[in-house]
Formats: sequence, structure tokens, C-alpha cells
Amino acid sequence: MALVTRYKDNPILTRKDVPYEVATVHNAGVTKYKDEYIMLFRSHRLNGRSILGLARSRDGFKFTVDPRPFMVPAETGVFAEYEEYGVEDPRITFIDGEYLITYSAYSRHGVRIGLAKTPDWISVERYSLITEADYRNVVIFPERVNGLYVRLDRPHSEICPWSVWISYSPDLRYWGDSKVIMKPVKYHWDEMKIGPGAPPIKTAQGWLNIYHGVFPTMDGSVYRLGVALHDLHDPSKILGVGDNWILQPEDPWEVTGYVHNVVFTCGAVPEDDGTVRIYWGGADTVMCAGTARIDELVELCLTNGREAVGNNLC
Repeated sequence: MALVTRYKDNPILTRKDVPYEVATVHNAGVTKYKDEYIMLFRSHRLNGRSILGLARSRDGFKFTVDPRPFMVPAETGVFAEYEEYGVEDPRITFIDGEYLITYSAYSRHGVRIGLAKTPDWISVERYSLITEADYRNVVIFPERVNGLYVRLDRPHSEICPWSVWISYSPDLRYWGDSKVIMKPVKYHWDEMKIGPGAPPIKTAQGWLNIYHGVFPTMDGSVYRLGVALHDLHDPSKILGVGDNWILQPEDPWEVTGYVHNVVFTCGAVPEDDGTVRIYWGGADTVMCAGTARIDELVELCLTNGREAVGNNLC
């Protein structure tokens, strides 16, 4: 049984929908603001470097792109040195009355994570660079736990590559008490690397984490989506990781594109009817959407799950 139902008119956003010149539209964070859905998407400029555009929708499927990019690499100040190669893959968390944007900042020094804030999706303030290199896929929980902000991320190490870590902060600027909580599993659909996708969703049973996993093949890597469930009071404790993927590349715009065989999420929006709208980049080229039942994703973790750090690669 398919756990994710694809929207019938996918893809929901392509480069042809953007009123300025870009080569791609993909890997978007999505949130609700007042009576709109906000999509903050990544695009390649024709020089190959990435910027972030903004699109708005009343129904969460039909989006209209703002006339100008929302964020481009900084040209002055401390951020300029670390964003010179582009800004990528935003995630959005609403907490304490403001919207937080985490994004990958690329430069000659590697990739690290920037944190920006916006109150209204018109203005944006860069707040801090919150990691060193080499970090990607930072998602911030939408509630504090024991008075602290909580995040998941995916640093890279040659000894034990591409695992999920958790960290805590009193102020969003300084982070610590970090530890690894989830690893790839040998000869599994996510054996090559894993990383947080959308910011976690609070459920009665725990925090639902929609993540991406990568499997190497002789024809290149395949990116799929899976789910894990974290304890509400101690999110470093994972209650279960769904043993099966929930979404894989199938449609033509997911199988073929800038990077073949990719579904990659940075955003998911829970709805009042118990469903979640999941948004994903297809083949690093277009944006797609689908829906799933939150209780079914939780059930996968609890009844058909595996250990988070058992039988791993390192």
C-alpha cells in the first residue's frame, strides 16, 4: 500500500513558473503564514550557483512566485565569505512567534549552515552561522524541549559518514551536547547516507521525522524518503525507524533531471484533518507534492521499525 499519494497535477512548480531566469526549482521548505502556504525554493542560476526564491499559494498546490528572489548570497559582512558559492536547501520552523530558516551556505571553505529569521516573508535577517563545515540538512524542532532549542543535522566524517546527530541550544546561536542518534543500515535502501528532511512534526506518539536515505547502484545513487519517530520528551531517543521507504523516484520528472532518481524533501505541513502535505524536489529539477496520513507514518515506525543505530555501517 502506498503511504504517500502524489498530487495529480505534479510537478507543482518548475523553472517556467519563475519570473526571473533560473535553471531549476527544487528542495523547498514550506510553511503556513496567515492564510497562505509559503514555499521557499532553491534554484540554480545559469552560472550553476544557488539562490532562494519564494512562492505563495492559497491551497498548497498552485503556487505563484514572487517577482524577485527572497535570498541571494550575501555580498557584505561576515556571511559574504561563507555564501559566495550559493545558498541552498532551506528548512522553515515557526517557533516563539517567528519563522526560522536554516540553509546550506557554500563557499571555498566548504558547506556550513546559516540561520535567518523573518516575521512576515517580506524582510529577512541573517542571524548566525550555526555550524562549522561540513554540515548539511539542519532542521529545528517547532518547540523547545526542557527549555532548549533542538535541532537535527548531518555532519560528514570520513570515519563514519552521513549519520544524523542531535544538538541543543539556549539561544539559537550556540549549540552543544551533540550526539549521534541514527545511522545508515548496511545493504538497506538508505545504506549510503541519511539526513533530516522536513522539520519534525509533533504527534501524540512522538516527533515524526521525515528523512532522506540514499542507496548506491551501478547506475548512480537513488534518493528516497523514510520516517523515524523520536520520543516527545527526549528526542535523542528514537522509538523506531520505518523499515521501508515511504516514497521513491517513479514519475518521469523524478527519474530524469539535473540529478537522476531523486525525491528530496525539505518541507512538510501537517493539516487539521490528520494528514500531512509532503513537498519534495524531483531530480533536482522541479517541485512536487503529495499527502499522507500521519497516523500511518507513525504506525510504520512502531510496528514495522528497526533500530536507529543497530547493524550500521560504521
